[in-house]
Amino acid sequence: MSRKATGTTKPRITLTAADYEKLTSLTDAAMHTMPDVARELSGELDRAHVLAGGKQRPDAVHMGSEVDFRDDTTGRVQTVTLVYPHEADISQGKISVLTPIGTALIGLPLGQSIDWTTRTGETRRLTVLQVRSPAAIEREPA
Repeated sequence: MSRKATGTTKPRITLTAADYEKLTSLTDAAMHTMPDVARELSGELDRAHVLAGGKQRPDAVHMGSEVDFRDDTTGRVQTVTLVYPHEADISQGKISVLTPIGTALIGLPLGQSIDWTTRTGETRRLTVLQVRSPAAIEREPA
């Protein structure tokens, strides 16, 4: 049985060493332009379990992952790819890690839920339903 986050308790997240380093630099750079989201991402990084170089947890959301998640408030299921800000393109389903939902998703394992706050201040809950790594996506037939 998976442990669900409730209230202020957030589930444990796992990051690759490369993602952790890049996201730490990104957070530092974004503190001046997007302080609220940068602080939220910094908090996620502070509690992350960082894997040794080259290792990756296949069932956790990492940069470049394609993720199916459910908005537990509305029941709506969405598929997105988590990317760095310069790669974001909502029309292609590519969302930036420097968005409230991107920050909520990073490092979250399959089956886990997390509360997150929208840009309008509304608290929502999402659950990760499926995680596909970039290598697995590339191997799928078109």
